[in-house]
Amino acid sequence: MPGVAPPMGFVVGLFLLLVATTVHAKPLRIPNTELEPLEFSKLDHWAADDHAASLAALRKSCDAILKHRNPGKPFEEDLRTVCARAAKLSPSPDETNSRTFFEENFRPVRISRLGEHEGFLTGYYEPEVEGRRTKGDGFIYPLYRRPPDLGAKISQTKRAKRHRIGRHVAGYFDRAAIEDGALAGRNLEICWLKDPIDSFFIHIQGSARIRLEDGKLLRLNFDAHNGYPYVSVGRVLIDRGIIPREQMSMDAIRTYFSEMPDDAREIMRMNKSYVFFREISELPPNIEPPGAQGVNLTRERSIAVDKNLHIYGTPFWIEAELPIDSEKPTTNFRRLMIGQDTGGAILGPARADIYFGAGLKAGTVAGRIRHSGRFYILVPREADPSKLIDPVPLPVPRPKS
Repeated sequence: MPGVAPPMGFVVGLFLLLVATTVHAKPLRIPNTELEPLEFSKLDHWAADDHAASLAALRKSCDAILKHRNPGKPFEEDLRTVCARAAKLSPSPDETNSRTFFEENFRPVRISRLGEHEGFLTGYYEPEVEGRRTKGDGFIYPLYRRPPDLGAKISQTKRAKRHRIGRHVAGYFDRAAIEDGALAGRNLEICWLKDPIDSFFIHIQGSARIRLEDGKLLRLNFDAHNGYPYVSVGRVLIDRGIIPREQMSMDAIRTYFSEMPDDAREIMRMNKSYVFFREISELPPNIEPPGAQGVNLTRERSIAVDKNLHIYGTPFWIEAELPIDSEKPTTNFRRLMIGQDTGGAILGPARADIYFGAGLKAGTVAGRIRHSGRFYILVPREADPSKLIDPVPLPVPRPKS
């Protein structure tokens, strides 16, 4: 990503968003972040987007925000105020009213890492594969439910690491141990798959539709993981010179793994993170799976964001040229998205994973998104960002030689 000189007066090390309803608000700290307040007229093709679709997605998040209060959490109260107004709108506002709602309640602020003008986008989806409830006929790769001892083991490990600095402390079973049978015989298997590569990518996506032999659809959703950090196999393949960066995609990874199964097993095990699932088969096929906020995602309107920096339900305007309509990045993506999910690889103030829906076509598109884009966070007008941004610290002048 190319770095550019930030506009004077808008660079900050800490992004302070004050809670409107409290006197001593706790700041939302985003180190090394560049911000620039703008008007909606400065957003490229803002008026051409489907704001009604974005408002419908926002209202899903608002339902969760209004039900669950996070006392003292910065920015949350301001967003709650906006959500209370959204709840008073008609059930299906038209495009004009939807756009007006965003313009009256939010202000766009360009956001990126310090010294960078753009952020980074990837895509994810809900895979659909064949599976069986019982092991056999080549279906030998299990997807597991959450082990009963998982939380206690992870907590114990974290406490041990704090008190035994410098000594090795084993965590919960990693990917290799689980694949080698560490959880076998505990009746934790939800279903069985035929392809270990399918299993691996379902772990990365966090949800799946499993088509059973009787035609029924088993739907699975993320429930927990083993506590290990996520390692990108795409990054490993790039670093090893196996797949060039410009050719990297999910399909490219699948092709290499299929052709080189021994290498695939070794590389997949480098990602020690392992996901456990829960059944959500009661969810109709036409409804998308829930994200980390607990609300059902909306295809091409929901994004996963860094939960340590952003609040679920926050709108983001994103501008990018992406390979959606073809393999080349020729699709002008100008869209208002809602942060409703997160992921182990989603780190940073201008980093998002776009949800593309379910099935093979969605997976093909999602798998080739690895592109830069311009991010604009929509800040509630109660938290006026123009009053919260520190001046740019000027560099110390070099002594004249």
